[in-house]
Amino acid sequence: MDFLHKSKLLVVDDSAFMRKLISDFFVGNSKVEVVGTARNGKDAIKKIQTLKPTVVTMDIEMPEMNGLDALKEIMAQCPVPVVMLSSTTQRGTENAIAAIENGAIDFVAKPSGTISLDLHKVQSELVHKVEQAALVPVSKLKTPSGSKRQQEPVPKVNTVIKEPQQQRMSTPATPIPAKLEAVRSQAGWSRTGRKIVLIGTSTGGPRALQEVITKIPKSIQAPILIVQHMPAGFTKSLATRLDQLSEINVKEAEQGDILQNGVAYIAPGGYHLKLRKVGTTFGIVLDNQEAPRAGHRPSVDVMFEDISQYNDFDKVAVIMTGMGHDGSNGLKVLKNTGNVIAIAESAETCIVYGMPKAAVETQLVDEVADVDDIAQTIMKYLP
Repeated sequence: MDFLHKSKLLVVDDSAFMRKLISDFFVGNSKVEVVGTARNGKDAIKKIQTLKPTVVTMDIEMPEMNGLDALKEIMAQCPVPVVMLSSTTQRGTENAIAAIENGAIDFVAKPSGTISLDLHKVQSELVHKVEQAALVPVSKLKTPSGSKRQQEPVPKVNTVIKEPQQQRMSTPATPIPAKLEAVRSQAGWSRTGRKIVLIGTSTGGPRALQEVITKIPKSIQAPILIVQHMPAGFTKSLATRLDQLSEINVKEAEQGDILQNGVAYIAPGGYHLKLRKVGTTFGIVLDNQEAPRAGHRPSVDVMFEDISQYNDFDKVAVIMTGMGHDGSNGLKVLKNTGNVIAIAESAETCIVYGMPKAAVETQLVDEVADVDDIAQTIMKYLP
């Protein structure tokens, strides 16, 4: 993209008031200018083809053709980075997750319903997300292979079925590459010790998580803790969707949840995710009293720092796509206090190469992997 020229924004909303309000947010903006507006999905597709915008904001709930249907058409016919605007109703949160699954870069939650007179409350967030989305290459908008591969929900069984001991022993061990052995010996890594997987992500994270979590086998001998920057309400819809698509169980973390192997716990929007030791087990602590860190609650740094105090686990820390640098300070603390393998998503597959870049710059990352290889990379460090 030519940085001497402003990004061109198309604003799509069925409310004339909302179109005006959003357009006004970009008056005088040095990076983005509004080149047009559209009143529904059909209108949006026509305007995208004629105006060739760099980036689009689009309401999800619109008559004639809603934002979700329009998004699918846009990604098929004339791909462009899209930031969705969503209500915080249950249906709104589910639609926002579906939108990201279908190629939207990000979304902004409206503060008070379809027509939000107080939209100015999210002005800085919306402007920032639009500026960032405008920089995302069209080549990165395609739905990840995991989304295509995993359309059907995975049936879950409530009973935990353990493999017979003989069957497990007769399975030949996977050879460990020399490089991996070197990393393990440097880190004092043991395959047999107790493990925990920690994942942090932001912009582009829901799609990246789908690519990773759907490839984790239900036999994984570790719990997984996830911080995804997202407002309250949306994390529950994300957890529900990932749970439907995955072999492992995925849930929005609740106060007092006891960690179990084969379960992924997603920090609820508005709460830092921490742990408390209860005998030989660990319970989840949700904290909405500690201030947001660098604007984020939940924060990856806070989760990493809190869990660094427990040497009961060897940790696999994963930092994936997202703007900013959340996780890199926490990674330093983790690495200073125990056995940690750090994995960063590669620049090639990140929607936004911010958080992983900051992690790599600490020089504490052990492996850099494309998003479709991250699950396999995690598993090779586990029992």
